[in-house]
Amino acid sequence: MIDAPNNLTRNILFGMFAGFVVGAVFYYTNIFGDQISLFFEKYVFLLGSTIFINLLKMLIVPLIFFSLVSGISSLSNLNSLGKITAKTIALYLSTTAIAVTLSLAVGSLFKPGAGYNSEISIAPESLPPSQGVFETIVNIFPSNIIQAMANNEMLAVVFFSILFGLALNKTNHLTNNFSQSFEKLNTVFMQLVITIISFAPIGVFCLIGKFVIVDGLDVFQEAFKYVILLILVLILHVFITYSLLLKLLTSINLKTFFIKMKDVAIFAFSTSSSAATIPVTLKTVQNDLGVNKNVASFVVPVGATINMDGTAIMQGMATIFIAQMSGIDLTLIQYVQVIILAVVASIGAAAVPSAGTITLVLILQQFGLPLEAIGIILAVDRILDMLRTSVNVTGDAAVACIVAESEGLLDKKIFNK
Repeated sequence: MIDAPNNLTRNILFGMFAGFVVGAVFYYTNIFGDQISLFFEKYVFLLGSTIFINLLKMLIVPLIFFSLVSGISSLSNLNSLGKITAKTIALYLSTTAIAVTLSLAVGSLFKPGAGYNSEISIAPESLPPSQGVFETIVNIFPSNIIQAMANNEMLAVVFFSILFGLALNKTNHLTNNFSQSFEKLNTVFMQLVITIISFAPIGVFCLIGKFVIVDGLDVFQEAFKYVILLILVLILHVFITYSLLLKLLTSINLKTFFIKMKDVAIFAFSTSSSAATIPVTLKTVQNDLGVNKNVASFVVPVGATINMDGTAIMQGMATIFIAQMSGIDLTLIQYVQVIILAVVASIGAAAVPSAGTITLVLILQQFGLPLEAIGIILAVDRILDMLRTSVNVTGDAAVACIVAESEGLLDKKIFNK
């Protein structure tokens, strides 16, 4: 098991506080003089934040490619499970799409970033041309995958990754279990994610300092609205979306389900990792919820890989927040693209702390939104990341119950015990 950096939450909070203080001192006072202020703005805050952003961007393509290929190619029971596999993947993708759609709807209604006009606003002529439905569909199928990877065309990368994973799965017996190499590479990249995230306190310090030294502290009044709305959507998704699905597709008692998931949600909250929570989730799903072992052993690990509803909610809300803060109005087509990209990005996100922040970069890049604004997201992301993980594992258990019930493999005596 890959361990997260020690005291990451404490260190990020410290870096955030230090960025506030140092940036505010330079913005609101002139005790060090203009030259020192310009030096800190360029060679400390700007340089540090640029390096950190580049490190995040560096991981996008390989992280998604190896995560998807290793996940698909390792599904040795893909054929034997048949309907269970199809139901599981369909449910996970559907709940993620619902999650990001709900997030976009709430964000569009309450406009968390509309009250702030930042200096990071982008001139309309600098934005990439808006794509129509035709271009969006065509770009999923790349003529040159190397060029698509170099240009961070994520839909094309995901399409190729799925095809490659399926081909690897089919030829595994001919290639001496070559898929194991991709599983190992995926583990290496997960460790690389952890390594780069361990520098997040320094990155947050530079990103926050860069914002504060230029704009002061006013921007974080809007971040408060972002936090409240994001928590609201997470709660709505758990207690409305999952409850409706369980009510419509199963006959289990909702109160019993949520009570039995309490300890799993708390453990997920403390670890901020769906992968680290797998043993606890499996134990609860099998021993307390009555899901058949064969179903649980497939649905839960797959969920830790592709079910990132909380991450999708964050990415949808963060995209709207940053776009509104930058004075950019997204079109209806772009909202659809956000939904597609958020679903894709949540699938590709590693099941480790704060990995969703890395894949948020690809969504911002797609619409030409300022990557520097990730500093605001990171500043408030630690507690939100813990809440998102709790949402993710609750969704894993809900889908496990739905799939098991549909196959007659849910033991009601155990569930009601």
